[in-house]
Amino acid sequence: MASDTIVILLLDLALIAVLARAAGALARRFGQPAVIGEVVMGILLGPTLLHGSLASTLFPGEVRGFLVSFANLGIILFMFVTGLEFRRGGDHAPRRAAIGIGLGSIVLPFVLGTSLGTWWDTATPDATPLGARLFMGLALSVTAFPVLARILDDRGMTRHSLGRLALAGAAFCDLLAWVLLAGVLALGAGGHQPWRLIWLLPYVAVMAACTPLLRRLVEKRGGRLNPVVALAGLLASAAATEWMGLHFVLGAFLFGIVLSGLRGPEGERALKPVRESAEGLGLGLLMPVYFVVAGWQVDLSVLRATQLVQLLVLLAIAVVGKVAGTMVAARLSGLRPREAAVLGALMNTRGLTELIVLSAGRQAGLLNDSSYSLLVAMAVLTTLSTGPILNRLQGRPKREDPASDVTARESELQQA
Repeated sequence: MASDTIVILLLDLALIAVLARAAGALARRFGQPAVIGEVVMGILLGPTLLHGSLASTLFPGEVRGFLVSFANLGIILFMFVTGLEFRRGGDHAPRRAAIGIGLGSIVLPFVLGTSLGTWWDTATPDATPLGARLFMGLALSVTAFPVLARILDDRGMTRHSLGRLALAGAAFCDLLAWVLLAGVLALGAGGHQPWRLIWLLPYVAVMAACTPLLRRLVEKRGGRLNPVVALAGLLASAAATEWMGLHFVLGAFLFGIVLSGLRGPEGERALKPVRESAEGLGLGLLMPVYFVVAGWQVDLSVLRATQLVQLLVLLAIAVVGKVAGTMVAARLSGLRPREAAVLGALMNTRGLTELIVLSAGRQAGLLNDSSYSLLVAMAVLTTLSTGPILNRLQGRPKREDPASDVTARESELQQA
């Protein structure tokens, strides 16, 4: 790499870090998750603003390949942390109700999205029609578990029974979404070598064996786990799923779930430095790079009247599918109408998880540039709407201890 290229790359990384911090702070001032500000920042640094002249000036061609590599590493670390936090969603929540809500929030939008994909040409010529249709269903079914967790924390709902139920339902929905993504990529991606999928079962078996092996290793080392060991396992797992044609995000997520099996005080002590290292590098620096790289593929400045109509249709189907599916499942679980509506609004949060799914689909040829841009806009708008809808249903967030307000509902939800 030439010296001038190194200089530009380092300056670009510094610029992205500063802009992401400022965009996140601005989003918070308007009651939105910081990630929304960072996503919008990435879009504005792409061809949407000034027809791409700003992007080409700030990020010349010789550094873009390196930024893409940093962005991919950021996704790997983010998905790893998401997997580490996955079991948090299942703690202290009624499982039957959580599974029902997770299913309700994904089945109806998946059916509606797949139906939409039958008449809307969204894919490149390399993709199979079935894969493109199924991917459209998946794209409308995603709930962003990490962003939802942040919203619940900001609103003081993490100790509330309803908040824990939303978190558990979103965790189950997320797990289903990644399983569906693996299946859709295997069915729909052109140029894929199907024989590599025969290694999926051995890979899953190795991952299943990793948890007890790592638990013994931690016990032998007195409650310590070398972050280098965790990082090596993470990269190997991500490489394995990418080689099989299932995308590296799936391997990163699954390895995070494997390590989340190190439960208890000793496990938490062992995972703390691993989690802090991944969060510090991935979420602090590399994920903002991903937002910029993703923004290069989004050009909202060329939307015509026809595409605006498509965006409105997308928004209507995405919102109706998510909210209605969640509310029906919540009502069947014994929740009151207003509580079911709150859950519906929460599960309509898509955010960063949606962007990662869309990027995987675009790389596989299951989305063309126009469809990718519209779906990114849908993800941003539906996530932006979560806060105002919750304010309407619940009032402004209050940070005080909610225990005194929900004691009666605890017993009802535990029976659900």
